[in-house]
Amino acid sequence: MNVVIKMISVDKFRDIEMRVGTVEKVEEISGSKNLYKLTVNIGDEKRQVISGIKKYYKPEDLEGKQFVFVTNLEHATLMGQKSEAMILAATDENKDKVILIKPEKYTDNGMKLT
Repeated sequence: MNVVIKMISVDKFRDIEMRVGTVEKVEEISGSKNLYKLTVNIGDEKRQVISGIKKYYKPEDLEGKQFVFVTNLEHATLMGQKSEAMILAATDENKDKVILIKPEKYTDNGMKLT
């Protein structure tokens, strides 16, 4: 299998803001089989994040845990819910596995990845 990787400049990469945040609350979205509504503390504010990880994680796997979020994406609306960031995950080709990206140890919310 040949994988084509689209190269970007270092300057373009620097435009992506990634921060550590703690998931404070996980809610199911009525009518959705795949989405959770997460309340995330990213240091100086809390954000709502809509994520399609419901079939991979239970709420107790997420609440109180820290993960890495992209925080400067344009906001999106999914199932009528506003999403203000994106949780980072690694997936296999078929998306049979989803592994959320988290810091090696507990750190301050809002810490920026560089």
